[in-house]
Amino acid sequence: MEIVRSQRQLAAAAAAASGGGSGAGALPTYRVAPQLEVRLEEFELFAIDRLRVLKGISDGLSRGKRPEEMEKLVSELWKAHMRHQDPAETLNKDLISHFVLRLVYCRTEELRKWFLSMENTLFRYRFRLESPESQRLLMSEFQLPYKALPHSEFEAVKDKLSQVARSIGQSASVESVFFKVPFEEVPDLVASRRVFLSKGYAYVAMSQVVSLVVTQFRCNISKALVLTNRKWTATIKEQEKDRLTPIVEALSNAYFGPDYSQPNDATEISSKDIDQLARTSFPLCIRHMLEKLRENHHLKHGGRMQFGLFLKGAGLKLEDALTFWRSEFSQKVGSERFDKEYAYTIRHNYGKEGKRTDYTSYSCQKIISATPGVGDHHGCPYRHFGEENLRAALNNMGVGGNALEGILDKVKNRHYQLACTMTFEATHGVSCDTGINHPNQYFSESQKVLQAKNQTVQSQLST
Repeated sequence: MEIVRSQRQLAAAAAAASGGGSGAGALPTYRVAPQLEVRLEEFELFAIDRLRVLKGISDGLSRGKRPEEMEKLVSELWKAHMRHQDPAETLNKDLISHFVLRLVYCRTEELRKWFLSMENTLFRYRFRLESPESQRLLMSEFQLPYKALPHSEFEAVKDKLSQVARSIGQSASVESVFFKVPFEEVPDLVASRRVFLSKGYAYVAMSQVVSLVVTQFRCNISKALVLTNRKWTATIKEQEKDRLTPIVEALSNAYFGPDYSQPNDATEISSKDIDQLARTSFPLCIRHMLEKLRENHHLKHGGRMQFGLFLKGAGLKLEDALTFWRSEFSQKVGSERFDKEYAYTIRHNYGKEGKRTDYTSYSCQKIISATPGVGDHHGCPYRHFGEENLRAALNNMGVGGNALEGILDKVKNRHYQLACTMTFEATHGVSCDTGINHPNQYFSESQKVLQAKNQTVQSQLST
């Protein structure tokens, strides 16, 4: 890496930016951006390597890997994409790549949410791989206001701690170091019943302190992303429009492939195609909204937004969109009321009204996090349907037998995107190794599979 300063200065700057730590190669806390001069090509390449790690983590989570499998996966991804023979260089790359991606992913709420989740998971498993001494040093760096439980208090609750240990399958012999913390500081441990609670406090073992550290880490990064977004919007984007801005705007798609939220110029569908495409290539969430639209000739705002932006991303042009929605809504509210109350929103989604923002379709993450109200039909069926309704909907798609039971099992374990991926595989007869993370990705991949099958049939007929 071409840096203006000497290697000794480089390592010192990196160590300072890491927030201290136990020397070169220690796990950084990313409190301060490193004062390093980096070539533009390495600015981009370092970020892409880290993206490969984060994308690997995302794929592992979507595949429902267990904690021990995730720990192994994170270790392998880090070794493959981020490690250097010189520990100081590994630390430099770690810091630079994190802050570059912080700039890339600060720009929208959805990008911030994904980046924060993946960085948090990466930090969690890297922390677990650190030595106990390094873990204690990291606790001190975060300045956590917790002290080890005094011996007298430990003895008073030892039996309770032992009961908790046995209930989660651990040895009956209790660890000797515990921290007494407000229960809201460790929501993951409380939710999974892995700690003893008493009078509003959770008793956290030394082997569980990762939950305390990760909570603080997440809070710090979340605040930093908001501040970075303000700086990006106010000054950086314009000042760097001919240098960094094009790289930053391209990096979010550098490893993830096409942007499924925006229509492909080569793809165009007609309002007349929608029913046929729904039977072959729409994911369950979109099929459900179309069914309810045909049934009621109306969708509430959440459904109109999710469904309408999906159709836009699939290639439905504005005029066709107006035709499609008018043909349905006019049966219930009349053409005049449709033009007054609903047509504006459709044009607005296409960037033709208001601030002229060209809105993009919703990702799976955003859809899953939605909370549909009574009478709403948007959201993710895998999360929001009861088992009976979901079973019936999947049967209507032709999914049954072991595939259906496998999908329902993933839903019970809250692996909704993996359930959608398995539905795709069951209905198309192919594997989807990348996983489904966007409804328009489901549609695009489905069209590719069907086109390939059609070409195979045509080839066989011509021979």
